[in-house]
Amino acid sequence: MRFFETSKQYSFKKSTYITLRWIGIIGQLLAVNFVYLILNFKFDFILSNLIIILGISSNLYLIYIYKKTQLSDRSAFIFLFIDIIQLSALLYLTGGIVNPFVIFLLIPSVFSSSNLSFKTNSLLVIFTAISVLFLTFYSKDLPSPLSDHFHVSPYYYFSIPIALVIALVFLNYFAMTFGSQSRLRKDALSKMEEVMAKEHELLSLGGQAAAAAHSLGTPLSTIKIITQDLAKQFKNNKEFEKDIELLNSQVERCNEILKRLSLNPVEEDDFIDKDLTVREYLSEIISSFREISNKNFVFNFDQDSNPKEITKSIEIVYGLRNFIGNANKFSRDKIFINLKSDSEMTEITIEDDGDGFPRDILPKIGEPYLKSNNSEEKSKTGLGLGLFIGKTLLEKNFASLNFRNSKTRSGAEVIINWKNSDLFNI
Repeated sequence: MRFFETSKQYSFKKSTYITLRWIGIIGQLLAVNFVYLILNFKFDFILSNLIIILGISSNLYLIYIYKKTQLSDRSAFIFLFIDIIQLSALLYLTGGIVNPFVIFLLIPSVFSSSNLSFKTNSLLVIFTAISVLFLTFYSKDLPSPLSDHFHVSPYYYFSIPIALVIALVFLNYFAMTFGSQSRLRKDALSKMEEVMAKEHELLSLGGQAAAAAHSLGTPLSTIKIITQDLAKQFKNNKEFEKDIELLNSQVERCNEILKRLSLNPVEEDDFIDKDLTVREYLSEIISSFREISNKNFVFNFDQDSNPKEITKSIEIVYGLRNFIGNANKFSRDKIFINLKSDSEMTEITIEDDGDGFPRDILPKIGEPYLKSNNSEEKSKTGLGLGLFIGKTLLEKNFASLNFRNSKTRSGAEVIINWKNSDLFNI
């Protein structure tokens, strides 16, 4: 089911990255100072510590200046690139490729492979490989006295960078593979949980309908008794007799509906019981509202709109009725419904001349139980259940919806779009 589109986000938590960097920086400080001060090995001690200070500075920048809690793909690339340069410079001063700590050069790119994009990770792998090759041919000697007796065959010497590059590619390939699979599972689970949560809330409305049926039974019985008394009082008054009969028939109809809801809360209504064109669907729905509302419904449509019938869909009927009902509820006098349809797309626009959607809830429309923070708007807005139901039902049937305040009128505007290939194959 194509309910929602989830975009891929590549990032990782800043606090985790900072902690890992502190571990690396403290390890570098301990190693450099232990070798120089305790073992008395000779190398460029001051420059080595200055390079480590570069890492400390970048970490302090992340803590105090970079305010976001997640590192974006681009930001992560910059800081991981700094890590590669910083460690390469430190290795350059302390023996290059034969320094056993050269293995740590693989960490930044492997760390990024399961969290960042393929392009970013590929660039980091390339920079790491270049650093390994550079350190193979250009570096200072190992700290003395190790450099005095560390001599190996060229076969062994050149096998080190080859092994490192192979390990780099191998580890990154597997980390990227497992990382992408993990992201796909996460996205799938997220979509499933979102859809199941909405469906669960939607189904729970059936129980609420049954409760409403039980609660409304008493007031409807009272209305029925009053209509019977009025019928006796105005028995010979033709002016009121028809109105009382209509009222009585509507009470009976309500009782029948409530009985069905009590027995089966999800029973279908017989409002539309055959396949119709979109135009006929809208005409039927608008006619049902004209019977109970004194407001003006303006229905505009293309004369050559798609004449093809769509399969009877209770979800589409109730979805459209919810939005038109909302427009009727919050309009002052007029509701405007426009239908545009061609060979590719079908678009329905529902507008009213009311006050429009409150600005603070506009980005969250489609969620249930919404309330405006504006005290003036609170009394005018409902719980958002109607919008939630309509949006869920129509999206289930492949519609895309856009909510906004009308650009041409004062009220709210709902735009519902279908690809005809989806609409006519439901």
